[in-house]
Amino acid sequence: MSTNSTPLRVGITGNMGAGKTYVCKIFENLGIPIYNADYEAKKLMITKPDLIESITQLLGNEAYTSDGNLNKPYISKQVFNDKSLLERLNKLVHPAVRQHSLEWSNSFTNKPYTIQEAALFIESGNYKSLDKMILVSAPLELRVERVLKRDKTNREAVLARMNAQMPESEKKKYCDFIIENKEDSDVSAQVEYIHQQLINHNIKSL
Repeated sequence: MSTNSTPLRVGITGNMGAGKTYVCKIFENLGIPIYNADYEAKKLMITKPDLIESITQLLGNEAYTSDGNLNKPYISKQVFNDKSLLERLNKLVHPAVRQHSLEWSNSFTNKPYTIQEAALFIESGNYKSLDKMILVSAPLELRVERVLKRDKTNREAVLARMNAQMPESEKKKYCDFIIENKEDSDVSAQVEYIHQQLINHNIKSL
C-alpha cells in the first residue's frame, strides 16, 4: 500500500453491552488506530471555542462549571426534558466531531484504515461520512448481564435504556460487517477476517 494514501474510514457501532470497546481493542492490537467519538465529543465541547460559545448560547452559562468543564448534571436535566433541545445540541456537536474525526483519520497515511467507535453512528447520520460500517451484535440477555456487571445498576434501568435505542435488527441494514460477540463466538477470528477484507478493499481502491 502507498504510504501517501488516504485510509478507509470504518465505523464500529452496537447497542449497550454488545462489546464495542472489546472489539476495538482487538483491532487496536492489529495496529489499527481507534477514535472514540463519544470521548472526543466531550473533549471538543470544552476545548473548541466556537463550539463552547454555541453551546453556551443554547443552554446558558450554567452549561459549564467555573473551571471550564461541562456541567453534566445541568446539561442532562435540560436536554432529557426537552427532545428538541437535545436535537439542537446534537446538531452543534456532531458536525464538529465529524470534521475532527476526518482530520484525525486522514493523518494516518501509513494505515490501510482507521476505526471510529460510537453508539449513535446510525441515529446521528454520521455513518454516511464513513466508507464501511461494522456492527457488534450480542443476544439481549447477554447484553443485559454485561451492563449489570459493568454499571452496578438494576435490570429495569438497563432494559429501559436498551429499549430507548434503535433495535439491533434495524442497525444491521446499515452495516457492511457484523461481529457476533456471543459466549461461544471466536471474536478474534471474525476481526481478523474483516481486517483482511478491509486491507484488500483499500489496496484495490488505490
